[in-house]
Amino acid sequence: MSDETHDSTIVMDPAERDAAISSATTIQEKALTPDQGVVHNAELVVIGAGPGGYTAAFRAADLGMQVILVERYPNLGGVCLNVGCIPSKALLHAAKVIDEAEAMAAHGVVFGKPVIDAAAIGQWKNEIVGRLTGGLEQLAKQRKVTVLQGTAKFHSANRLVLDNGEFVDFEKCIIAAGSQSIRIPGLPDDPRIVDSSGALELDPLPKRLLVVGGGIIGLEMACVYNALGVEVSVVELMDSLMPGTDPDLVRPFQKIIKKRYDSIMLGTKVTGMHATAAGIEVSFEGKNAPIAQLYDRVLIAVGRRANGDKLDAGNAGIAVDERGVIAVNKQMQTSAPHIFAIGDLVPGPMLAHKASHEAKVAAEVAAGEKSAFDARTIPSVAYTDPEIAWVGLTESDAKRDGIEYEKAQFPWAASGRALSLGRDEGFTKLLFDKSSGRVLGGGIVGPGAGELIAEVGLAVEMGADAADIGLTVHPHPTLSETIAFAAEAFEGTLTDLYMPKKR
Repeated sequence: MSDETHDSTIVMDPAERDAAISSATTIQEKALTPDQGVVHNAELVVIGAGPGGYTAAFRAADLGMQVILVERYPNLGGVCLNVGCIPSKALLHAAKVIDEAEAMAAHGVVFGKPVIDAAAIGQWKNEIVGRLTGGLEQLAKQRKVTVLQGTAKFHSANRLVLDNGEFVDFEKCIIAAGSQSIRIPGLPDDPRIVDSSGALELDPLPKRLLVVGGGIIGLEMACVYNALGVEVSVVELMDSLMPGTDPDLVRPFQKIIKKRYDSIMLGTKVTGMHATAAGIEVSFEGKNAPIAQLYDRVLIAVGRRANGDKLDAGNAGIAVDERGVIAVNKQMQTSAPHIFAIGDLVPGPMLAHKASHEAKVAAEVAAGEKSAFDARTIPSVAYTDPEIAWVGLTESDAKRDGIEYEKAQFPWAASGRALSLGRDEGFTKLLFDKSSGRVLGGGIVGPGAGELIAEVGLAVEMGADAADIGLTVHPHPTLSETIAFAAEAFEGTLTDLYMPKKR
């Protein structure tokens, strides 16, 4: 989602708010005529049971509200748990084990070539998902949250209609309907062309895979398939991988995959796909575009689109923009104050941890508590190999917006822990306010970067400066030390490298 959508506050004067409420009430009165079908009643109804939806439902129930949770799929957890974050990370762990075993050959520990059982890997992945979805079902029962399966749309400002013909009348509603993969129009209807969900089904493994889109989702799955022995190629329309990410963070990763992958085609456009008996024939256009290539499987990973326009939200007096995004204020309220929206279909990055925090705010406001979403930072992680993580101000944003900053960077080549892992390609960098010395943001490249970045996020939230981090005793030898070392480099107190601070 573009940066210009980050400011999601709605400012309405009293007259505008009264008009919105009046409009919603008028729509409600028109809709509440006798209808066929079962009618459920809820103090609060939540649409969607992903990380945002189930968090909202459970938090509201904990606050004493009577809650109905509507989910279109048989299992709770949404895209993230069922066909996204969790299963992909299981597969990435399998890939990591394979890569680490192979890497140890250079250090005197030689394993035999792995035997890949794609079906067994898939079963293991599904068992993980099953344990988590089963846990959510139990939590819903413990909290007495009523779960209804179906696709919900707004019938009026206080009524939902489900695709099974049932209705839900509600006092308040939280929309957590998420997003879906963007589809490229005009592609053949062929099972060998898959989205990110389809890519999780490994069996049978293809010989050659093309990933269309050099963003995080596509590159994570590329890592999985490459480790499993598949010839992987990536094509990206922009001139860089992970567009929008600081180039220096991407560089170590790109250097590694350049040796591993069949090809990385940047600044290249896919102009057509043709399904044949032998595979999917793909044609390209660009400065260094190759001739048409044949692939056994093609993964389309060009981004995701919000589902806000699939809810008939206009029937409730809620405006949805052309991208399916719903505007909200800091209390996560839409233009109809009794209806809230969270997660992928509101402005900001499409991340599960953002949705969960927004969910608690929406639930608390719905329950009558004072709450607001005022996060200063939202971390991002690419679970590639190596991992890439960043939080707060990025150098790209600082340069674009003319923000003055100072940077301190510590190379993992000087980290004892990184060297003992055989992973010295990474680094940790921190950005500081030029006048106050407070931490503005940071980025980390290397194994476990996603685990480490939270310390930088906390530093930004707490208004910490370099001394706060550097004087916090970090355990040795660990990768977490690199954050302290970067802070010490800024302070001029670092002894693990000769990096005198210019006075």
